[in-house]
Amino acid sequence: MQNNKYTADLILLLVAAVWGFSLVAQSMGLDYLGPFGFNAGRFLLGALVLIPVCLLWQRGTVSNWPAMLTGSVAAGFILFMGASLQQAGLQYTTAGNAGFITSMYIVFVPVFGLVLAHKTGINTWLGAAVAVAGLYLLSIGEDFTINPGDALVLLGAAFWAGHVLIISRLAQQLNNLMLSLLQFIFCGLLCALLAAFFEADTFSGTNMLAAWQPLLFAGVLTVGIGHTLQVVGQRSAPASHAAIIMSLEAVFAALGGWLWLNEHLDTRQFTGCALMLAGVLLSQFPLSRRSKTVPTQAENA
Repeated sequence: MQNNKYTADLILLLVAAVWGFSLVAQSMGLDYLGPFGFNAGRFLLGALVLIPVCLLWQRGTVSNWPAMLTGSVAAGFILFMGASLQQAGLQYTTAGNAGFITSMYIVFVPVFGLVLAHKTGINTWLGAAVAVAGLYLLSIGEDFTINPGDALVLLGAAFWAGHVLIISRLAQQLNNLMLSLLQFIFCGLLCALLAAFFEADTFSGTNMLAAWQPLLFAGVLTVGIGHTLQVVGQRSAPASHAAIIMSLEAVFAALGGWLWLNEHLDTRQFTGCALMLAGVLLSQFPLSRRSKTVPTQAENA
């Protein structure tokens, strides 16, 4: 059981790295496509990556199609909302800021989880509190203002929290690869429909080809591999625990922004990054006997 936990943690850490660097690609993609158009391309591309895998390895393994379709549509819609708000926010904020603000789901997940009667150790709450302090230093100005892009990304973080929670439940009940595939297809088609209506001037094959590099990274690595590994990793990790590990996306986003977009962190923002990392590490160490015996989602199911 402990080995499964460590494996899940490593998988989720890899997910965080892929997602963080993807924010750089998503920001670059806005040079060619609108938020809905870019998300349509990357989620449908991610689905294409999984189709041959599902055909070769998962044939005949789905025993409950009504539950699969219902769960996939629900997860896909929440995924659509989180991704759309994040991508729209990237028009007005940096990749680094978007990464850290998206990581606010580390707070939303345990709060939302209380409604679902999920138990959370004190180490998770303390780690989340430290990380939130870091997020404050990063995104809230000294005059207590927040720009529109940061606000959109923050709203999207609430939906990312909902996605973490629903995947935590569905990953234990449904075929993981098929769940990933169907949620990508639903999310991608919904994005394409809205792009055709609201972004007709940029939603074209020509612009898709021009944006092939960020689409390739965000579609194949982030969606096809990253989101699928999220489903696999969350089979053995409680939702709140998984959220804090995946919140390291913020650190990778800031690093990617510095490396490829010439985004820089001042002393205040760097301190925020350090607090974010400290919060993640703190959440991994049980601080009481009760926190050591917190059941996993699999045990609660």
